[in-house]
Amino acid sequence: MASRLASRAASYLRIQVTHRGFASVVKDLNYANSHEWVKVDGKSATIGITDHAQDHLGDVVYVELPEVGVAVKQGEGFGAVESVKATSDVYSPVSGKVVEVNEELNSSPGLLFLYQVNSSPYEKGWIIKVEINDSGELKNLMDSDKYTKFCEEEDAH
Repeated sequence: MASRLASRAASYLRIQVTHRGFASVVKDLNYANSHEWVKVDGKSATIGITDHAQDHLGDVVYVELPEVGVAVKQGEGFGAVESVKATSDVYSPVSGKVVEVNEELNSSPGLLFLYQVNSSPYEKGWIIKVEINDSGELKNLMDSDKYTKFCEEEDAH
């Protein structure tokens, strides 16, 4: 009954409700099975959480960031993301030294932060930048096609 009433109201008000399709995956990035992305430029790696991960988390309200200079290791946690649904650890897709953190995520955990991570995870929503120790570790990560398939299989379960 309520569903029918809502549908009628939406039709009357000409409201279109769209369901979000599969999360976006960027071609030139590498992906970890823990849903972090990495963009490599020489020995520099920019790291963030994927659109798929933030879609499952919901609205992000806080990020725990590491200190600049801290060593991170591939597959190990370096921080956490807290959302309205849950708190999740963030893992490094590569080993190296943190050379920069996205300070805007620290200083503006409100609307600015929500815009950056939830609306633009591959551009403004990066979390850390790392000086890579071993570029050979990149072979342990997925390309966009493999990551897309990985997400589809994961969501099917």
